[in-house]
Amino acid sequence: MTELNNGRIGGPAKSLLTPENCCLMMIDYQPVPFSTVRSMDPQLLINNAIGVAKTAKAFGVPTILTSVLEERFDGPFLPQLREVFDGREAINRTGNNPWEDERVVAEIEKTGRQKILFAGLWTGNCIALPVLSAMEDGFDAYVVADACGDANETAHAMALQRMIQAGAQPITWQILMLELLRDWANEDKAAAVNEIAKQHAGVQGQAAIYFEGMVADRAER
Repeated sequence: MTELNNGRIGGPAKSLLTPENCCLMMIDYQPVPFSTVRSMDPQLLINNAIGVAKTAKAFGVPTILTSVLEERFDGPFLPQLREVFDGREAINRTGNNPWEDERVVAEIEKTGRQKILFAGLWTGNCIALPVLSAMEDGFDAYVVADACGDANETAHAMALQRMIQAGAQPITWQILMLELLRDWANEDKAAAVNEIAKQHAGVQGQAAIYFEGMVADRAER
């Protein structure tokens, strides 16, 4: 058995995400990319992206919004996402790779976080390029797979495979939320998670509603 944590067995893996060790990049959630997504239902993709955004806000995860050619081609950043962050404007760039924009990298460096979550459109272009670039610069990359989309399922799958082979870790948005929570005894955060789940997590949201009802029923007895 391997000894960890200064001779003590147990505790969380260093690779696990916490509210204190990660930041989030939300990339190019704009009308033109959305109109071309065929790897998953676009409305589900929007729902998942909003779930990611609300999760980041609930846990205080620093979040960078970035868009490409808003006025000239791709259109405005998704208003529902900007609303989550109190109307914040996205960093509007011209290149495909956000990591080649000094303003974006500067915002990442300001966070002081080593682990970066990536979510956005398209998976094979404006997600894969910064993921590969960030890892070469020594960062740990996590791709929120069900909050990313591409022109078809093959393009999405091959992009994920390319990033995983390079060392990126895939995650889904609901698992991200639970990984950040980690302990249901954290009542304030658990309540926030339940609210996000009820709004955006489908069957998990139904489970949250059932759980709340059971707790309320027991409290009345």
